[in-house]
Amino acid sequence: MTTENTSTEKVELLIIGAGPAGYTAAIYAARADLKPVMYTGIQPGGQLMITTDVENYPGYPDGIMGPEMMEHFRKQAERFGTDIRFGVATSVDFSRHPHKVIIDEEHTILADAVIISTGASAKWLGIESEQKLNGHGVSACAVCDGFFFRGQDVAIVGAGDTAAEEATYLAKLCKKVYMIVRRGEMRASKAMQHRVLNTPNIEVLWNSETLEVLGDQTVTGAKVKNIETGEVRELAIEGFFVAIGHQPNTDIFKGQLDMDEQGYLITVPGTTKTNISGVFASGDVQDKNYRQAVTAAGSGCMAALDAERFLGAMMHKV
Repeated sequence: MTTENTSTEKVELLIIGAGPAGYTAAIYAARADLKPVMYTGIQPGGQLMITTDVENYPGYPDGIMGPEMMEHFRKQAERFGTDIRFGVATSVDFSRHPHKVIIDEEHTILADAVIISTGASAKWLGIESEQKLNGHGVSACAVCDGFFFRGQDVAIVGAGDTAAEEATYLAKLCKKVYMIVRRGEMRASKAMQHRVLNTPNIEVLWNSETLEVLGDQTVTGAKVKNIETGEVRELAIEGFFVAIGHQPNTDIFKGQLDMDEQGYLITVPGTTKTNISGVFASGDVQDKNYRQAVTAAGSGCMAALDAERFLGAMMHKV
């Protein structure tokens, strides 16, 4: 293998992204002696780096902070020999083999197999207070963090199926759930809408937008404006959830890999195989349904096993 500071380098297996999926893929691949090279992307550790307490990942009976958990993943991947590097994949060419990936617009990697674990990013409202209190009462995952607000009052923003599902989930745990909907109707399916409207402790605020999330160290409230009347209302809440969707980090793969209408990579059912031989996708980049650390890790394991089989078959053909 040539050194990293040259313009081109050949590797057996390249892993793009360093969240639970990428690190798990690296652990399995390194133990299989595939000598994986991983580029972490802008946020090594993925969305868990902006998550505080993680209490639903098996093996941590007392819970663990998201960044600490990702440090454990990283150390385990390194222990088996994964070459972990900080860098961002800026373009790819999967039209021929070996596959070509450009890192930071200057370094070329030629890889026999590629595992894509670039994840998805939550969409946010874009208000300053939301970012300031992110992880301190502001969350983009009710299933992950709703548990911490048992018996409290919370608000959730969104009008689609995910928002409706998360609102009803929160209603089982919380005393009161305010659902902030920008229009006079929901985009959610009729069945989900009925469920929301028939849940007594959910109050839907129609034609409303959030002006500010209130609080210094933690969330204490939210300032909400009725778009039609101009009336501003202050909600007394301890938790503020944003459920306006996720954006898969797949821009550089457009035109190269099959995606759905939202940009999630499409894999062969029951596998992590994409439409390009030798390119695999794991974690939230191809999963818009579950989006949990444990399911991402599981698909990372699948991707490593799929890649190992692919590389083994390739070796036998040589």
